[in-house]
Amino acid sequence: MQISSFCVYAVGFLAQIFFSARILYQWFASEKAGKVLSPPAFWVFSILGSFLLFIYGVLRNDFAIILGQFISYYIYLWNLNMQGKWTEIAGVFKIVLILTPLVATALLLRNVTLFTDTFFNNKNVPIWLLIFGSAGQIIFALRFIYQFFYSAVHHESVLPTGFWILSLLGSLLIISYAIFREDPVLILGQSFGFAAYIRNLMISHKSRKLTAYEK
Repeated sequence: MQISSFCVYAVGFLAQIFFSARILYQWFASEKAGKVLSPPAFWVFSILGSFLLFIYGVLRNDFAIILGQFISYYIYLWNLNMQGKWTEIAGVFKIVLILTPLVATALLLRNVTLFTDTFFNNKNVPIWLLIFGSAGQIIFALRFIYQFFYSAVHHESVLPTGFWILSLLGSLLIISYAIFREDPVLILGQSFGFAAYIRNLMISHKSRKLTAYEK
């Protein structure tokens, strides 16, 4: 059954709404506290947005989008666990959250030939553009890998300065990729985050200066 472009873009924009909501919430909470925070709501919105954006990537036959979501999805779950919120989720929903990406991947790869033709021999996405877009998604996703290791070392869920630097770099590459792909969902979603990334860097710098002064 052919899915209309309206429905496809609706899924993508809904995903970006959740991603925008996480940034707004985190930004306002950090402004109020005078330091960069990692609130639980940030990770809840991340999971919802990531799930929907994965569906959008499949509907758009866009491997770069899918790759970026798989890298960071389970880190979102880990942060919820670090903040003690994972235990508050009902068991059946835990199973769904854990298994959904794995099941989706299995379904996606059940026909390897079709998968290869769709994602790597897609006439709408030349291989150089696929590599470029994937590089942007990988860098953007690396911010969460960096955040994961940083938080694991410090035994708490935090969003360090390096996270925001990687966010800016990855976002710039993804916007460039989205312009080539004429993808309004990615352009709008990534452009929105720029101000929040920069502001978090400013808050982080101010907080470090204040801490050093108090010492």
